[in-house]
Amino acid sequence: MSERIQKVLATAGVASRRHIEQWIQEGRITVNGQPATVGQKIDHTDRVKVDGKPVRLAKKEESVRVLLYRKRVGELVTRDDPDGRRTVFRKLPELESGRWIAVGRLDINTSGLLLLTNHGELARRLTHPSFEITREYAVRVLGEMNEEIAERLVNGVELEDGPAHFDSLEAGANEDGEGANQWYRVVLREGRNREVRRLFESQGLQVSRLIRVSYGPIELGRGIKTGGCREAEPLELKALLAAVGLEELLPKKPQRRRERDDDDY
Repeated sequence: MSERIQKVLATAGVASRRHIEQWIQEGRITVNGQPATVGQKIDHTDRVKVDGKPVRLAKKEESVRVLLYRKRVGELVTRDDPDGRRTVFRKLPELESGRWIAVGRLDINTSGLLLLTNHGELARRLTHPSFEITREYAVRVLGEMNEEIAERLVNGVELEDGPAHFDSLEAGANEDGEGANQWYRVVLREGRNREVRRLFESQGLQVSRLIRVSYGPIELGRGIKTGGCREAEPLELKALLAAVGLEELLPKKPQRRRERDDDDY
């Protein structure tokens, strides 16, 4: 069955519908060798290319999938690196169609939870500021933190790209007591470039280690080796979709046959 190109490509994990519309207008997408048009209807028999690269289209709509990946320091959240450095995409499970999309980014020196999905609209909503999805980090900070600095970081400071703040900042488990490096747990609702590091740096503090421990309702937890991943459990997927109003993407449960009673005979 033919459907609008924006929906087909977003479902295939190419990008969000908004980005696909933009790419169509920029002439980056072709269908059967001709420039695509916004709203054009296509199906799996059409030959679609983005920036000259073919896109695999499934005969039927793929179920939404989410991976929980434990990123290590030194890995890049990019598909290709000209310097040949390790990327998070190198060992992901194969998809029948589309591709894995990283939900936001973690810089090369940050480790912890990274979500990946095959659904473009889900990725867009999870990263868009209007949905206010929380991100929680464990941060090891070098420097002296006092109550005044902590209040400023929660109430808001001015960064080069606008005001920013933590929703919460709490002391973490510090085995070294009064040592120079102290752990904190911070929560914020946006994902600007290096925002956690820049917030602390604005107060003369240096982040020596940064680990993302949760994204929305999804927690890193145990059971994933560093540089490895696992599929989201059904309850995790349900909570994630509910957080951004996409419950309709949940797999449909097969209806159980009603047992007949005596009146049915």
